[in-house]
Amino acid sequence: MLIEEPLPGNVTAGVVRVGDTVRRPSGPWTEGVDAFLLHLHEAGFIGAPRPLGRDEQGRQVLEYVRGELCDHTGTFTPAELGEIGRMLRDLHDAAASFAPPPGARWETAIPAEGADLVCHNDVAPWNLVRAERGWVLIDWDAAAPASRRWDLAYAAQSMAGLRPERDPAGAAARLRAFTDGYRLEPADGPALAATLGRRARAMYDLLETGARENRQPWARIFTEDGPYWRDTAAYLDEHRAVWERALR
Repeated sequence: MLIEEPLPGNVTAGVVRVGDTVRRPSGPWTEGVDAFLLHLHEAGFIGAPRPLGRDEQGRQVLEYVRGELCDHTGTFTPAELGEIGRMLRDLHDAAASFAPPPGARWETAIPAEGADLVCHNDVAPWNLVRAERGWVLIDWDAAAPASRRWDLAYAAQSMAGLRPERDPAGAAARLRAFTDGYRLEPADGPALAATLGRRARAMYDLLETGARENRQPWARIFTEDGPYWRDTAAYLDEHRAVWERALR
């Protein structure tokens, strides 16, 4: 008899571990996500779980990645930020050659600015595992067409911990450590600095609209995290010049 162990998650309910696999509720987006994960695996990208098909209940089956799930605070060292930035660049480079299957559908909670390639769209500490093979991203349900800059802005803010209680100068140094790992071109720095606040505000708008319309899980998350995203967006906009200088 297979033993199902519930796994924590703030958005998707019903995710369980069964032995060396993870079982997730499937949806219209699952076929596209599986095709994307298979492409990444075949391209040699090690920062994602392998897709393993469906189980008898129709759930998505994925490799269970053993390791330590990172906390929500983004307290990585500068060296770790560089490693995670490199992992994201490797992901984007591998994704550039992906051709979605005909009729692929995606779960797009937040419309992206641009659609250069399929991105993870929730690259944050709570979706990052410190595994033996390196940094591994989990929870790919939000994978969808977006742009490198849109995905990078969210990842940089979340991973580097750019938030109001952090001194802007220290935050800028952490941002630079992350983007150096990503190998961001200096010419792209001003556009990224301008995108940071917009990306955080897009998250706030999603949660605020969900709360107003009583749509879950966004209404619940708005109660928990709405003020954080509102204040973070304002902080990122207020110190845009600091980010620009750091990214030169």
